Amino acid sequence: MAMMRLRREDPRVVGTFRLHRRLGAGGMGVVYLGSDRRGQRVALKVIRPDLAEDQEFRSRFAREVSAARRIRGGCTARLVAADLEAERPWFATQYVPGPSLHDKVAEEGPLSAAQIAAVGAALSEGLVAVHEAGVVHRDLKPSNILLSPKGPRIIDFGIAWATGASTLTHVGTAVGSPGFLAPEQVRGATVTPSTDVFALGATLAYAATADSPFGHGSSEVMLYRVVHEEPQLYGVPDSLAPLIRACLAKDPEERPTTLQLSMRLKEIAAREAQGLSDSRPPAQRGEAARPTGRLADQYARQHTELRPGEESVVAPTQRAGRPGIRPGRNPASGSAPLRGTASRPSSPRHPAGRDGGPGTNGRPSRPTSAGRRPGGPDRRLLRQRLIVFVVVTLIVALGIAAAQKL
Repeated sequence: MAMMRLRREDPRVVGTFRLHRRLGAGGMGVVYLGSDRRGQRVALKVIRPDLAEDQEFRSRFAREVSAARRIRGGCTARLVAADLEAERPWFATQYVPGPSLHDKVAEEGPLSAAQIAAVGAALSEGLVAVHEAGVVHRDLKPSNILLSPKGPRIIDFGIAWATGASTLTHVGTAVGSPGFLAPEQVRGATVTPSTDVFALGATLAYAATADSPFGHGSSEVMLYRVVHEEPQLYGVPDSLAPLIRACLAKDPEERPTTLQLSMRLKEIAAREAQGLSDSRPPAQRGEAARPTGRLADQYARQHTELRPGEESVVAPTQRAGRPGIRPGRNPASGSAPLRGTASRPSSPRHPAGRDGGPGTNGRPSRPTSAGRRPGGPDRRLLRQRLIVFVVVTLIVALGIAAAQKL
């Protein structure tokens, strides 16, 4: 998160917290990086002076801060302290290190489908805890999601709506960020947990495209599109587009619940992660991935020994470089040749039967990868060479004997 130096007009101490840097400014006030006497860092928001003078705002804000204290869960920034009676009300939450989702996408581009699904699943699970506490965030957007080393965190419950509290939206106005507001917020209707589902759908669309699903323009234009036009999801991965579109339904009743959303996104995240692992170059047919390091020697020993009754994988036709087959590669299994491998005769304890039938021990002999019985091309070749050697030796011996008689 970008930090700026304190300005001349900024306070140096608020409550028991010393302020160090500016973290940002929004529609409600300025957020500072502060710390308490123990060194605990907090994000402290001080309300704008004009809002501080509005007694109606103060009373609503007090109810919402009280509701925020009830939120439990690891996906939100915990409320640390607040002073609702101060000249300018303020509240402090746990400081979360890490960039916002908005800054991450702006600097590095759209996230992958697996990343979007994982972030969305965590946020959905966090919203379950928020809604169980009777709170609706009402301003969920990329800049209010921090990507901490421990996972995404939802921040800024400054305009959250709590059960039993009246809305902060005045007649003819909408509190929140155009492009991420739900249609019912724009109309001034009652907000529900489905309101946050709509905002989360727009946020995930931004993570996938680096743009709002309702484009750009003035606040009036954006709010009109939210209410009357369909979202543009070009560039959203196919695995996520149907679910995000369901989140952006105009009718709150047609949107999935946060629990359904969390479960579905977890499934997509797992499938996308598996897809990434499967996207690596596939091994040759019949050839498993080979280990490296200390397991390599064990692998080599296991794969350079032939079982009894099996023939060498290096056939004479392969040594000759038969067309269409890489020299030294087994055409039946597609596996690479094994260096230092020699053909072995069948074990006398387990002689193989003819034509792959059962041996003398009652066990069926193992067929070779080429579908031939043991004693294949290598043994015939050895017998042929032996016969040639004997014949040549006899001819030479006869020739020597005839020469001696002369």
